[in-house]
Amino acid sequence: MKVKRRSFFKDPEKDRAWFDNWVSRLEILNQKRYDRIEITTALGYTQVWALNPARMDLPALVIFPGARTTALFWDLDNGLQPLEQYYRIYLVETNGLPNLSDGATPDIKQLGYGHWAAEILAKLDLGKAYVAGASFGGLVCLKLSLVAPEMVQSIFLLNPGCLQPFSLSLENLYYNLLPILRPTRSNVDKFLNKAVLCKPFHTVSPEAERMLIDYELFALTRYNDHTQKPYDMGDELRDITSDIYLIVGDRDILFPYKKSMRNAKKNFCQLKEIIVVPNAGHGIETEPRAISHMVRIANGTLIFCCLAAPFFILS
Repeated sequence: MKVKRRSFFKDPEKDRAWFDNWVSRLEILNQKRYDRIEITTALGYTQVWALNPARMDLPALVIFPGARTTALFWDLDNGLQPLEQYYRIYLVETNGLPNLSDGATPDIKQLGYGHWAAEILAKLDLGKAYVAGASFGGLVCLKLSLVAPEMVQSIFLLNPGCLQPFSLSLENLYYNLLPILRPTRSNVDKFLNKAVLCKPFHTVSPEAERMLIDYELFALTRYNDHTQKPYDMGDELRDITSDIYLIVGDRDILFPYKKSMRNAKKNFCQLKEIIVVPNAGHGIETEPRAISHMVRIANGTLIFCCLAAPFFILS
């Protein structure tokens, strides 16, 4: 696989130790341990965290994180606990993001990330899996489906960053550029509260919020990030044949939900359901109401087979 760009920590040994400590804090907060799976891929070393890996009676759910996040954001405040009775869960640290995986990345507009994701599933020996992605991770899920649809049971897209361009609204640009140009704790807090969360409706515990701020400061100041950002996949979306469940927050200023909904309806041939979570920001993977819909779908409570159009739920 041709490497397009490389990202890296400024002090690899020291910065990886910091990340390991952050994971230990999360394990203490959640009172659980994450199984560590190390995989050698075409992009180098890839770190995978697992919950229930020995439960071979359960289907697999593979999760890909958003840009400048770790897949473990999904389990802040034990967010994944409601899903643990339904799935073996694999949290993949996407190469090129600020995590323990290597920093090599393919050209985001080609199929490299799809081939890499297929390699991950194959080396985990999952056969056919459910996949979920937030923001950047949604693009990885769709690239996987383009490359190896036979490996994908269905896809959960949470505020995906691939159904439209990044919003150029003044509000969005201000809150996203603020911590990048001046990475202080105060500016990161503003970004999180105005773009990622939506207090008091969409929030996390005080300790989880401290961990979010700590991680964002770490990623902004210790990681040389050269990874390309997600893009509007446009006509590529029409070639995706996997079942799609779209979960969006109506306060997402990065990728406004109405445009994502419109483009999903236009382009996905197997769009099964659209869920709008009120008063939820871009970081919807930390929102219990979003996870509850994944639980409901896993439970098989949605009847859609006889309908031509996808369900639309506001909850």
